[in-house]
Amino acid sequence: MDTAELIELGQQLRVDSVRASAAAGSGHPTSSMSAADLMAVLLAHHLHYDFDRPEAPSNDRFVLSKGHASPLLYSAYKAAGAIGDDELLTFREFGSRLEGHPTPRRLPWVETATGSLGQGLPVGVGIALAGKRLGPHDGAVPRVWVLCGDSELAEGSVWEAAEHAGHEHLDNLTAIVDVNRLGQRGPTRHGHDLDAYARRFQAFDWHTVKVDGHDVDAVDRALGEAESTRGRPTVILARTLKGRGVASVQDREGLHGKPLPHADEAIEELGGVRDLRVRVQAPPTVRSLHSVPDGHLDLPRWEPGDSAEEVATRDAYGQALAALGTARPDVVALDGEVSDSTRAEYFAKEHPDRFFECYIAEQQLVAAAVGMAASGWVPYASTFAAFLTRAHDFVRMAAVSGAGINVIGSHAGVAIGQDGPSQMGLEDLAMFRAVHGSTVLYPCDANQTAQLVGAMAGLDGVRYLRTSRGAGPVIYGPGEKFPIGGSKVLRSSDGDRLTLVAAGVTVQEALRAAEALAGEGIRVRVIDLYSVKPVDRATLRLAAEETGCLLTVEDHHPEGGLGDAVLDAFTDGRPVPRLARLAVRTMPGSASPEQQLHAAGIDAESIAASARLLVETAIVP
Repeated sequence: MDTAELIELGQQLRVDSVRASAAAGSGHPTSSMSAADLMAVLLAHHLHYDFDRPEAPSNDRFVLSKGHASPLLYSAYKAAGAIGDDELLTFREFGSRLEGHPTPRRLPWVETATGSLGQGLPVGVGIALAGKRLGPHDGAVPRVWVLCGDSELAEGSVWEAAEHAGHEHLDNLTAIVDVNRLGQRGPTRHGHDLDAYARRFQAFDWHTVKVDGHDVDAVDRALGEAESTRGRPTVILARTLKGRGVASVQDREGLHGKPLPHADEAIEELGGVRDLRVRVQAPPTVRSLHSVPDGHLDLPRWEPGDSAEEVATRDAYGQALAALGTARPDVVALDGEVSDSTRAEYFAKEHPDRFFECYIAEQQLVAAAVGMAASGWVPYASTFAAFLTRAHDFVRMAAVSGAGINVIGSHAGVAIGQDGPSQMGLEDLAMFRAVHGSTVLYPCDANQTAQLVGAMAGLDGVRYLRTSRGAGPVIYGPGEKFPIGGSKVLRSSDGDRLTLVAAGVTVQEALRAAEALAGEGIRVRVIDLYSVKPVDRATLRLAAEETGCLLTVEDHHPEGGLGDAVLDAFTDGRPVPRLARLAVRTMPGSASPEQQLHAAGIDAESIAASARLLVETAIVP
């Protein structure tokens, strides 16, 4: 397109953004209007994309980080011929693919959900990392374009992403910042001061270009400069005006997130409805370098019963992940600078080309995993369970995106010992159980861990595995199977008067308690509930019917953890059994693991004491 045609395309994108928002009676047209010229030039001259083959490995990737500007994205889809005008006007309607903030669950051209600001650039970094380091190559590395708003640059996650991109020399990544000066409630921190933004990006070794975002020729040159820059990422800082082109709303406060008050007049002022079509450039033809899994997974094996064979589940995780990486070339591993503790280093040593160090930046860690999942890889991202709390919003949005990521939290619970409460993941089970469509696993021994690590690769959605720091006995044989949604009954008899339900480190404590109680003539059942979500309802219901009482034991706060997972098995209207719960209810300090478990009331001695009290008052069925 020539200059005049680009200007017309920008106006069309503005008009269609106004029309879509007016039809919905809600939306963010002014935020879309400021970036319309940027989108027009990118779409017409620089994006290489096959809308009929969104899965094509050589496609450029576009991420709308300012997700509220979805009317602009959908207007661009219309201009590219991906959707029709009738669908455009279904914006925000029930059942429409055109949601208020775009998600890949609905539209195949959306890379990631970005309704929570500050996430598009971090995920874009993950996509760019996959494209640059993992392929496909054949001489061409797909470019990642991320359109950001200036308001979201206040988010710390943006600067985690900026530093990571600079460190990794991601010259296939371009951030386009729509500096329109106005946020939701008024001016942004830096307004139109492009130099302030440039200094910050330059500090992270980005190439910076400042431009008038409404001068289509200048924007065209800036995007071309980004494509030709080598050795570092580029940010284009574009000075724009919110509501550009309509005098009554242009650069005015108080209009964020509202349809234009007089849409018909605004459309007329913008030159009326247009129906320009853009022929987006096709991507180069390259072969995909993704290897097909050979199906043979040789997991590590441990023999049970030998006290010398005690193994920490974090060790089993590392060894199993390395084995999985050998069997599946599509598996990648990421870590938050604690791989020597999480044992992700085992994978890094065997498969260094597929290991990604994200340093102490947990938001970027999870975002990179989401980006790699969007690129067709199977990511395993690990750090301490306690530190995943700061990345929870990225986990939440991963579920909104439908991203398939595996997250591993090590050093969970008071059982880590002397490090103290700041290092103890005591909220992680609740956090991941609350995520839509998630799977939550908590193994107790090495063979169980290895089997679950392998099974996670074939699951959908967000998968969480909780591992432990200290070594423990090998309970299960290497041939044992652990289906997702299952459990294992480790002790049972017809005379059981109580069921102990445990997972992870408390399984061994429950077994010791059961042995002590048996010596007193009190028989109790022991269930290893390694699948915390989905939970094994059938086994729990049978145990309740046959023993009359359940006692859950968890190295976690009582809210949202194992006890609540067990309770969920009885929410179908049937009578709820007697249920007691042992959990960490106090703020721990520093102590040995054994002292921690005892102080929290979740060791074998405490379990046995609670069981005696319950049996004394129980009504035997």
